[in-house]
Amino acid sequence: MELILDTGEFPVPEGLEERYKALLKTTFDRLKVEKDYEVDCSYVGDEEMQVLNKNYRGLDRPTDVLSFAFNEGDDKAEDMPMAPGERPILGDIVIDFEQACRQAKEIGNTDFRELSFLFTHGLLHILGYDHMKEEDAKVMFALQDEILSEVEKNG
Repeated sequence: MELILDTGEFPVPEGLEERYKALLKTTFDRLKVEKDYEVDCSYVGDEEMQVLNKNYRGLDRPTDVLSFAFNEGDDKAEDMPMAPGERPILGDIVIDFEQACRQAKEIGNTDFRELSFLFTHGLLHILGYDHMKEEDAKVMFALQDEILSEVEKNG
């Protein structure tokens, strides 16, 4: 598995890329994802996130995280053209860095913890988890908490 992190103009808290890689590995191990995928994660600001949210969800406001799975419908990651040695892309996680930092402050989290939470949340979405129904939300949020706790416990 490979993580491609594009933070743009935003400062990455020290150790966050390593934390994302640990979250990726723990999630793949826990869910028995055996394929060697690439996961892309990008940081954007409020304005760009608002445009994305409006275009893809019809909501004209920023949101904290959006996920774009490449394994839904007829477009499977494995079916995308690739150069020799490239991994199929599982999906993209887009995090509104400004919103994440505001949320962290509001709930008493560090930016590091909130960005880790949003990454894990987005990763579970591209792996097919959702929280639109109450029973699905219970499963997704419990798994999210377990993954975060496991990685935080292990450093």
